[in-house]
Amino acid sequence: MKKLVMVVLLSVAGLAYAAPEAARHQFTSAVVDREPTDQLADALNISPIFYFTELIDLQDTTVTHRWLFNGNVMAEVSFNVGGPRWRVYSSKQIQPHWDGQWRVEVVDESGVVIAADDINILMD
Repeated sequence: MKKLVMVVLLSVAGLAYAAPEAARHQFTSAVVDREPTDQLADALNISPIFYFTELIDLQDTTVTHRWLFNGNVMAEVSFNVGGPRWRVYSSKQIQPHWDGQWRVEVVDESGVVIAADDINILMD
């Protein structure tokens, strides 16, 4: 008598692998209870200015906010990501002579930019 071996493949519909990402990223005038209070497209006389990022599936890695002013690196702030959903933010005090184009890049530990945002800042 032959034995019949049946292989059952289970489908896990809706449970796809999610790539690590910066799910939310934005400039804001403040962060309260680890959440941004607003989303800024431009900024007039706002200092400090904050950059908020929600990271997904990047636990046990280091992620950096790279602040650039007119293309020049002004600061790098690194974070150790401690969980599968991790919210971080950094801030920059804007000097009166730093009017212009600002950019923050979210950089993973291998140097890949996983998100970036630009903002025009005007200080009176």
